[in-house]
Amino acid sequence: MAVLPKTAAGRVARQARPRANGRPESRAARASANAPAPASRRAAAPLAGPAEPTQAAATHRSKYVYCIVEAPEPLQFGAIGIGAAPSEVYTVHYRNLAAIVSDAPIETLDSTREHVLAHERVNETVMREHTVIPMSFGTIFKTREDIVELLRSAAGAFCDVLNKMQNKLEFGLKVLWDRDQAVREIETVDQDISRLKTEISIQKGPTYFARMQYGRLVDAALQTRSEAYLAEILRQLREVAVASRINRPIGDRMIMNAAFLISRDQESAFDARLKAIAAKFDKLTFRYSGPWPPYNFVNIRLKLERA
Repeated sequence: MAVLPKTAAGRVARQARPRANGRPESRAARASANAPAPASRRAAAPLAGPAEPTQAAATHRSKYVYCIVEAPEPLQFGAIGIGAAPSEVYTVHYRNLAAIVSDAPIETLDSTREHVLAHERVNETVMREHTVIPMSFGTIFKTREDIVELLRSAAGAFCDVLNKMQNKLEFGLKVLWDRDQAVREIETVDQDISRLKTEISIQKGPTYFARMQYGRLVDAALQTRSEAYLAEILRQLREVAVASRINRPIGDRMIMNAAFLISRDQESAFDARLKAIAAKFDKLTFRYSGPWPPYNFVNIRLKLERA
């Protein structure tokens, strides 16, 4: 994780994307990865991928789909796919649409760390040079023909989404605070809460109802304060984002769990704007990660039958 030093500007942590070997990827490595690189290689011959398995092997193998891209010609991405020995990743085509796939066991894959990282590794490799529609983890088809049928039947939806997501990336943002510190601040500025706290501390008899009222007032004040933070952060980031999505916070410390869709040419502006916001809200901790495929901004309903 790349962490900016703590200053009056607050704390901002850029979470590194997981690498294939499980070690975090530095910001320098991420920047290098975004530079033009031979992440994919055009096939020398007009093949859609590695040779199909034999009939005997085919009964035990299926096709794992990572994402959908626009690619009129066959592509190969090397042995980076899911499997104990990383499988070859290649394309299956219908006209100008291509599914990024690898061979996989026909049984359902467990969502182990290794499998999930392999799924992300392929998507992140492909998205360096292509706009992607990410598929959910564990999307498996029995045959190549099933994938072609998927591309054919949903071609209109896929093309529409690919057009809308062209040159766009997703970034995740989580904002955390010290809840106890926030409560102490509220107690000093809210007269009703301060009075109730004093009454509870000096009251000798039962304090149940006073504590209940105190708790309700504190919760309401915390909610108001966190919503004000969220509204201001969104207001300032809206200028450098195409779209945003607010997800449910996780735990008591998190007050914001959001995803932002950013144009590639606005990545630096988004980074700079977020640092400026962190400087203003120095009591909050900002953690953001990416770039990712637009998981939170693609919603294509497909009727799929599990292999």
